Amino acid sequence: MKLTDFVVQKAIIPNLKATSKEDVIREMVAGLKDAGSIKAEDEEAVVAAILKREELGSTGIGNGVAVPHTKHPSAEELVATVAVSRTGVDFSSLDGEEVFILFLLVSPPDRPGDHLRGLENISRHLRGQDFCNFLKQSSTAKDVWELLSEADNSDEEEEE
Repeated sequence: MKLTDFVVQKAIIPNLKATSKEDVIREMVAGLKDAGSIKAEDEEAVVAAILKREELGSTGIGNGVAVPHTKHPSAEELVATVAVSRTGVDFSSLDGEEVFILFLLVSPPDRPGDHLRGLENISRHLRGQDFCNFLKQSSTAKDVWELLSEADNSDEEEEE
């Protein structure tokens, strides 16, 4: 599974405006809605599900990264978006640091394998310092998309 298989290009936010955890989640889910990946009538329910997941424990995994996610019956397939914050967001991260890079995932409840594969793929790339640095420097959605495509291509080369 490639990043470009499930990240919705039209939902990428290279310059987040939101500054709180809840507002960031709302802005990212709105991006998925605006791109047609989440129905407008499901937007609030998806936001609520992600916020409920955050109550279990922050998805701020450290190193300036957060991966908020949920399974929701309105999702027909695994969808995700990427956002970059220029100022940093307090996401109650495990390391106490602010978050600058966010990947938000929504998947159907009946496809847990896709959900886990998506999280694993994102996590693997986010462990790479170069990947994170280039993401933080991306100023347009096109820049972010090209970086995701390059990461997918490097995966293919490793598998050969």
